Amino acid sequence: QVQLVESGGGLVQPGGSLRLSCVASGIIFSECAMGWYRQAPGKEREFVASISSAGGVNYADSVKGRFTISRENAWNTAWLQMNTLKPEDTAVYYCKLSDNYGHNYWGQGTQVTVSS
Repeated sequence: QVQLVESGGGLVQPGGSLRLSCVASGIIFSECAMGWYRQAPGKEREFVASISSAGGVNYADSVKGRFTISRENAWNTAWLQMNTLKPEDTAVYYCKLSDNYGHNYWGQGTQVTVSS
């Protein structure tokens, strides 16, 4: 059974930084793509960043230059480093794992609040 456990969310002031972690189990992590999404109150879930099994990355325009996605296959872990945070980054952040068979798995979400 595939499980994703996220951590690292919290309250931070504008301009601050947070690093989110997503640890996977029950699957061959190195063969999977990983992504981060977020959902703000009253809004649809949106794409933030992704990293392929080969390490190729993509970012939403709204976070380019501020967020960095990375992974360590030996630890079954993906991270989202978030710098220069803005109030509009406030949301529940979810990690997503996509396997080679078209299956997607989601974490439980972690709250990020950017406020002074």
